[in-house]
Amino acid sequence: MKIASYNLNGIRARLPRLVEWLGREKPEVVCLQELKCADEALPIGDIEAAGYGAVWHGQKGFNGVAVLARQDTPKLRRMGLPGDPDDTHSRYIETEVGDVIVASLYLPNGNPVGTEKFDYKIRWFERLAAHSAGLLEDERPVVLAGDWNVVSEDRDVFSVRATQHDAVMQPEARNVWRRMVNSGWTDALRALHPDEPKLYTFWTIPPAAGSAIWASGSTTCSARPRRRTGCGGRASTSGRGRRKRPATTRRRGWSSPRASADRCGSGGSHGHWGARRSTAFPCCPPESSRTHRLLFRTSRLLRGGCTRSS
Repeated sequence: MKIASYNLNGIRARLPRLVEWLGREKPEVVCLQELKCADEALPIGDIEAAGYGAVWHGQKGFNGVAVLARQDTPKLRRMGLPGDPDDTHSRYIETEVGDVIVASLYLPNGNPVGTEKFDYKIRWFERLAAHSAGLLEDERPVVLAGDWNVVSEDRDVFSVRATQHDAVMQPEARNVWRRMVNSGWTDALRALHPDEPKLYTFWTIPPAAGSAIWASGSTTCSARPRRRTGCGGRASTSGRGRRKRPATTRRRGWSSPRASADRCGSGGSHGHWGARRSTAFPCCPPESSRTHRLLFRTSRLLRGGCTRSS
């Protein structure tokens, strides 16, 4: 089973890219994050026309998660996490696809540290950990996939020094992650690449106006991906030529963006983007991060491979 995690940052704006990617990669299951649309506004007709059924938990302008299944419709198990009836954020949806439980999650970013946003992040993470313990007790194949917003190890980030004060690097969040992994969950990436020192799962989206990076390709691109590494293997990209960095991304120690999607080779649809700080990627501070991980309960799921996109 090919399972992908994809942070859309707005499904209506990215719908053509999503449909294009679904047609090319044909994953059996897709976990979407940051739909940023109300339930009634989800373009379900276009998704079904692409050959996928879907269940979703939307929120106008913010958050939003969904699970898609090819030639099938996931069976909804729950929306939201237990433990806080006043939580209105659409960040968790749990489904069944065949005999596998699949959940799509969007863990709170938590910045700035020391504010209510960070406290909410940790509370939400603790609720997820408590709920995941119950899933382990079911003795069924389970996948928790999505944007985790936690850098579990120093080797996952391009620069520890540049990210040390970010919420994704704080020990409180790392401790919850480690407790979950130690309780019986398996980090899919590390299971397949246990000794890879450059397996980046923390990367950035530049804030330059009119530009974006999407793993499925885009008309403009403002950074150069040097390398992609997915659960199933490795791929590389390269480009030629440079342009000056826009004023919105000027900061010492951050490298210059790229001008076009074809130059940066952004035709790939999965894998973990990453680069050393000396390369042209990333080109913005870590506040614009995406951190995808996939936890699963049984090693049997590794046979089909796994991917992540954003």
